[in-house]
This record gives sequence, C-alpha cells and structure tokens, in this order.
Amino acid sequence: MEPRNQTHASEFILLGLSEEKEAQPLLFGIFLSMYLVTFIGNLLIILMIITDSHLHTPMYFFLSNLSFADICFTSTTVPKMLLNIQVQSKVITFEGCITQVYFFMLFGGLDNFLLTVMAYDRFVAICHPLRYTVIMNPKLCGLLLLDSFLLSALDSLLHDLMILRLSFCTELEIPHFFCELNQVIQLACSDTFLNDLLIYIASGFLIFIPLISIILSYSRIVSSILRISSAGGKYKAFSTCGSHLSVVCLFYGTFLGVYLSSAASPNSRKTAIASVMYTVVIPMLNPFIYSLRNKDIKQALRKLFSGKT
Repeated sequence: MEPRNQTHASEFILLGLSEEKEAQPLLFGIFLSMYLVTFIGNLLIILMIITDSHLHTPMYFFLSNLSFADICFTSTTVPKMLLNIQVQSKVITFEGCITQVYFFMLFGGLDNFLLTVMAYDRFVAICHPLRYTVIMNPKLCGLLLLDSFLLSALDSLLHDLMILRLSFCTELEIPHFFCELNQVIQLACSDTFLNDLLIYIASGFLIFIPLISIILSYSRIVSSILRISSAGGKYKAFSTCGSHLSVVCLFYGTFLGVYLSSAASPNSRKTAIASVMYTVVIPMLNPFIYSLRNKDIKQALRKLFSGKT
C-alpha cells in the first residue's frame, strides 16, 4: 500500500463488533440498555454521596470521582457506536478519532489511578485506623485526585501528539467499535517505533506500577486483618475493602486479558468483543458492586428517594 501525500487521514472506518445487518438492532438495544444502566447507576452513586453528609469521607469522595470517571469513560465510546448503528454509517473523522483516543485514555487512566488511591485509602483505614483522619485529610485527598487527573491528561496528550506525526495508508478500517490506540497506530504507513515505545513505557509506569502498588497495599491489609483476634473484627475489616478488591480484580483481569489477546492477535475481531468487558460492562457493574453489601450506600439510597435528610 502506498502512503498518501498527507500527514493524516480525513476519516476512519469503524467496523464494529459485527458486520451483519441483522445483528445491528440487537447490538443497538443491548448497548443502549447497558449505557443507560451505567449512566443512571453511577449518577445515583454521585448524588447519594453529595446529598448524604454521612458519606462525606475520603473513601466515598474517591468513589464519587470513580463513578464520574466511569460515566465519562463509557460516554467516550458507546454514544458514537450507537449513532453509527442508527444512521447506518461506520465513519469517524480523523479529528473525532483523535478526540476519542484522548478522552478514552484520559478517563481510563483516571480509573486506574483512582483504584490505586482507593487501595491506599483502605490501607490507611485498616493498618493505621487511629491516624486515618489525620493522614487522609481533605488537602491530601484533593492532591491525590488532581495528580491522578494530571498524569492521565499528560499521558493522553503525549499519545495524541505522537499520532499526529504519523502518515496513514489508504486502508483505514479499524476492526473495533471505537478508535483504540493500538489499532489506529497499526494503520500508519510511517515508522511507529516511537509510538510503540511510548506505549510500552506508559504501560509500565502508568498501569503496572499502580497495579503493583495495589498488590502491596492489599498484602499489608491482609497481614493486618489476619492479626485481628476476633472473627467479627476480621469480617468487618474485610467488608470495608471487599467491594474495591472485586472491582480491581475485574478491571485489571479483563484489561490484562484483552492486552495479552491483542498482542497475540492484534487485528482480531475477538479483541474488540473482549474489550467490551472493561469499556462497558465493568463501569456498569461498579455501582452494583459498591452498593450490594454496603449499608451506608443502601441507607443513602433510601434517603435520596424518600427526600429525607
């Protein structure tokens, strides 16, 4: 294939999850339903935490921001997919694709950092309970949130700027339902060594280091819990971090699974189907996971709908 005489393409073709016309109404219904559940569920979490003064703690502060990030993360990809199905078009402009890559990386990275910060919050709460309010003060919580956002924004910006330096070939079909970074880079005709190098470096610093931090935090947490003598105390300690640990396992488990499968078969449609888990399903499940066994959230939900303060 010969490269075009331009620095970037005018548009890309998103092949989606299926090219069968008969499957499009079903996909539209499924993804619209999941998006609405994700949006409403996470919005309820945010409203409950804002309106209930009992939930004005560091743990719920970070949870509300995680819910906000999940709404934005899903909104980056699903509405465009639904629009393309509705108008029977697979086209996304180059500018739209670059924008989608930026915000997908931004809110995906924010999710990643917030899960790390929440693990640290649980570590302080269980391992240093008497100093919890002193350590997790409002200033530190604000700085942790700001740092998480800035690091995610910087990472997204670097990847976007590196895409802008590429020249693209005439075959601009992306076997995905959104502009996934690796898929876009693979369409380039120019040398992508620096892009690939940036991905590996960013993955190491911004994904695996936070994951290692979470593992270390939970190793200390488990060690502290095992030293508790009473069974009731152990159960209470485990219950405070069980929801977060479930979300961490789902998020990193599916992400690493998709990452490994895409490395083995980069252009496979199966990779796009697998990525639905961490792009759509997990943000939809998070509100249920955090509220299923959380008495504070259940009580706040009753207050929200009853109008009581």
